[in-house]
Amino acid sequence: MLNVAEAYARVLSTTRPLPPETVALPAAAGRLLAQDLVADRDFPPFHRVAMDGIALAHAAWAAGQTEFAIEGSQFAGAPSVPLQSPLAAREVMTGAVLPPGTDTVVRYEDLSLADGRATLLIPPPEKPGTHIHPRAADRRAGELLLPAGTRLGPAELAVAATVGAAQVQVQRRARLAVVSTGDELVEIDATPLPHQIRRSNAYALQALLQPAGAEVSLFHLTDELSSLRSGLTNILAAGFDAVVLSGAVSKGRADHLPALLQELGVQEIFHEVSQRPGKPLWFGARAGGPVVFGLPGNPVSTFLTACRYVRPWLQACQQGLAPPLPPLALLTEEVVFRPQLSYLLPVRLHVDAQGRRLATPRPTGGSGDLAGLIGADAFVELPAGESVFPAGSAWPAWEI
Repeated sequence: MLNVAEAYARVLSTTRPLPPETVALPAAAGRLLAQDLVADRDFPPFHRVAMDGIALAHAAWAAGQTEFAIEGSQFAGAPSVPLQSPLAAREVMTGAVLPPGTDTVVRYEDLSLADGRATLLIPPPEKPGTHIHPRAADRRAGELLLPAGTRLGPAELAVAATVGAAQVQVQRRARLAVVSTGDELVEIDATPLPHQIRRSNAYALQALLQPAGAEVSLFHLTDELSSLRSGLTNILAAGFDAVVLSGAVSKGRADHLPALLQELGVQEIFHEVSQRPGKPLWFGARAGGPVVFGLPGNPVSTFLTACRYVRPWLQACQQGLAPPLPPLALLTEEVVFRPQLSYLLPVRLHVDAQGRRLATPRPTGGSGDLAGLIGADAFVELPAGESVFPAGSAWPAWEI
């Protein structure tokens, strides 16, 4: 039986880059850029006025002139109008093109303006250029702005917009099939009989994996073998990058999936991990097709193993590299766990006044205690081989 680290390494070894697709820029938020974006012109593309005030020739001011006739105004978005007289000035607004013939801007706060003339109230600077954002000061035309592989956040989208990238190539989102199994499950809008329960794992997995960048399709299959075989055959051939199964991977008489998956050409990579919850975890891959996660069906097992293995696999595919291991958190109380298994313990995280990341245990009533996850926002991974984990000890804390 593999330990958690070995299982995790085998899962990550199957990640692969996703092909690109072209989308409209607004739809690219949060996506991974699949092309280089370069400056289509200088940044800024002209000498830009950086303060409201007047623009003038520094030489006249430095020669002792303190009063300037105002020839007119230069607004942002208007074509530039040259200064007619080197002894005059032009009113300018922030963002406007600097009028040709001027090289210095004086703020309104530093002058008085009356009867079409400006009187300067401060001495001239040593050199021209005050309150001017020079052309190409930020980037030059043709310069690389966003290399392929950049995640497109708000600042990156703004840069893409300013170079006219109305459509961009981005990495395609991973396509995941989330498949619940079991005759005991009914739809969420149904009234279950005493021996039935409503589907919940599929919706938890969808809510976990969609924010991580996946396109998730939901399916449900019964335990009847021929129906299970037919449904899986179709799903495995449907072009998904991964199939995430919930249930039917343990040793019960209705747990057909391990044998059936191999019958359908999915090569087993491992089955069972020395962890609780989630020991029966199954993982495999089909040549030329998807990877397959067979998650245990109990809801706590399903959710925590998806957090520990499926989401990192997805993130590695989306980002091109394995996600870093999570930061440590300090237990706020002692935990005793005697089985020789890694323990995925739900916790509530908070930061104390000293900036320490603290984890307060919120143990569930077992792997079937779905409501026990309410209030937990992470789980700490406690290693096998120890049975007492004292308060104040530090362990990796995976946010959920």
